[in-house]
Amino acid sequence: MTLRGALVAATMLALPVAANAQAVNGLYIGAGAGVNWLMNQDVKNIPLPTGVLPTNGKLKSGGDGLGPAFVLSMGWGFGNGLRTEIEGSYRYNNFNGAEGFGVTTSGGGKEQKAGAMVNVLYDFVGLSPWVQPYIGVGAGYQWVWEQNTRVSGIIPAAGFPGGRVGLTSEVGNSTKGAFAYQAIIGAAVPIVSVPGLALTAEYRFMGVTGNRNYSATTVAAGGGVARAASGTMTLGNNLNNSLLVGIRYNFGQAAPAPAPVAAPAPAVQPARSYLVFFDWDKATLTDRARQIIREAAENSTRVQYTRIEVNGYTDTSGTPQYNQRLSVRRAESVAAELVKNGVPRNAITIQGFGETRLLVPTGPNVREPQNRRVEIIIR
Repeated sequence: MTLRGALVAATMLALPVAANAQAVNGLYIGAGAGVNWLMNQDVKNIPLPTGVLPTNGKLKSGGDGLGPAFVLSMGWGFGNGLRTEIEGSYRYNNFNGAEGFGVTTSGGGKEQKAGAMVNVLYDFVGLSPWVQPYIGVGAGYQWVWEQNTRVSGIIPAAGFPGGRVGLTSEVGNSTKGAFAYQAIIGAAVPIVSVPGLALTAEYRFMGVTGNRNYSATTVAAGGGVARAASGTMTLGNNLNNSLLVGIRYNFGQAAPAPAPVAAPAPAVQPARSYLVFFDWDKATLTDRARQIIREAAENSTRVQYTRIEVNGYTDTSGTPQYNQRLSVRRAESVAAELVKNGVPRNAITIQGFGETRLLVPTGPNVREPQNRRVEIIIR
């Protein structure tokens, strides 16, 4: 096979993929699953027995503290790259260490988060026919459930023998809610064989704002003396990093256009053709367009014709469905002007071909002026 033949074959194989990489249009649903890494979390204001000096620190969740993350979403795409969605999410992590609570510090427990977010996202349409990157931001509310979350350490204590005490402060099972925000970076890969279906990969950064106060009990023991205190433990700075893979299905996605097939050459027949061009996304006639239509109408009276075809076309910007309707509106505008100039309406046939049969071949989402046209054919 020659290099030219190989390039042609590769282009023809890629056409169905390129046609499938469209902007999300209308209702869609999505799901994702992956891992969540919870960053070190602030621990403040733990209840302390008499004689124990105040202490603050952090809970750690690295290493085996990695936990699962799940997301379900439903949204609406506007066909121009912009979309909005509602999302339900769940994250789970273990605490496996602590810092800042004196020496021999340790920590443990479990944390689960679930909540709802509203996201606004933007797809970078047209950058690639195979991968469609996107970014987004979101805001919502998260409920944070602590289970046996605890911190321990040996800290100064003036009221205990030796001036030091072993301290453990623990939260039982308790849930608190707070406002949350997130940033999203992702990419979608369309599945050619199923229009509207795409695989997704995402990184999400989510933060739960403010301080959450949980009921806690602290036990301090040293030198044969043990004391307990009850109150609240404050947790804050809840920051999450999630890596997710998933799927998305767009109910409004059109089937990809079939690959162009070379048509047999039409039989030679006497015909006269006139081209009328339009501004981008317009179906209104310019002064030059009216002049051309008037010439076509006048010439139709000088020949014996069987029919007058009025065919509308568009460029490749916009969705195929929108372009099909726009091509028909353009053809109707030209036909109405022909009738205004004396051509019988029953002699005119109107067709719209959308973004097919391009006069100037282009890729998707290209504003090519010569493709925004109506052709008048007098047969």
